[in-house]
Amino acid sequence: MSPTRTSTNKPRAHISRNSTNSAIRWTTLKSSNLQILQVPAFSKLSWLLHGFSTKPGGVSDLDGEKVLNLSFTGWDTRQNVLENRSRLQSALGANDLQLINLKQIHSDVIHLFNAAPNEPCKGDASITSRPSLLLAIQTADCVPILLVDPKKRAIAAIHAGWRGTLARIAAKAIGKLQMHFATNPADLLAAIGPSIGPCCYEVGTEVAIQFHSQFADAPEWFDEFRTGDEPNPIQWLNMMPPGHQPPPKNVRLDLKKANRAQLLALGLRPQNIFSSDLCTACNPSLLFSYRKQGPQSGRLLSVIGLRPS
Repeated sequence: MSPTRTSTNKPRAHISRNSTNSAIRWTTLKSSNLQILQVPAFSKLSWLLHGFSTKPGGVSDLDGEKVLNLSFTGWDTRQNVLENRSRLQSALGANDLQLINLKQIHSDVIHLFNAAPNEPCKGDASITSRPSLLLAIQTADCVPILLVDPKKRAIAAIHAGWRGTLARIAAKAIGKLQMHFATNPADLLAAIGPSIGPCCYEVGTEVAIQFHSQFADAPEWFDEFRTGDEPNPIQWLNMMPPGHQPPPKNVRLDLKKANRAQLLALGLRPQNIFSSDLCTACNPSLLFSYRKQGPQSGRLLSVIGLRPS
């Protein structure tokens, strides 16, 4: 990876080939041992701060490795997490911004923040146009989405697991931006960060049924769209009586593709959607994955904020 021109005293930005559009590459901001993924189109906005954290560079001890866990988990200490968050903000030049986390509940609840709350709010997306607030989303497989309206200087941070995707949380967040800031979706820039990919994300056919009931193009988001009602030849091969046949085989879901489809349907331009093709489950040295690592997994943080005036 070729470094960009930087001062030796500042974090270094390296080119990363982790975009689904080969013509538009993400960059990796390196500061000490931290590696923060960024989108060049976002970085060009001088009044904007953003980044998608990765696993290396923290003080948390996980299986003998020092990692950047950014959520309060059972295996880590509060002191470690706060230090990791401080390191992330320092690397981004966001020390003067107030970090706003949510108590994520896999919902379609969206909060408008004009100031930092005293306690974390329950929900899965946040929006603001106020400087000095750093909106944050925690993930370890789910899809993190950051939005910015360059004309209105409004931003959003979205947590989209399969339940949130099914509930159209990305579309609803755009609706909130339109309601509060008169955002035109065609002006929006969207960054879809690392998440579990269709190579690894298996769900039951009952999930496929729910998606099919809500989205006409849902079959395009699965590797092999099945509802579980199809004839099961194994039942006849094994001569097993009805009710005792093996359960339907799981299907693989492409959550990034599903959320990109929602963004396009709301009016975002294809060239303004930047999606990382990094799979959390396939990159255990770089990213956390709950599906891969279980309860001992850490959490990544995706953040976006407006610089203080």
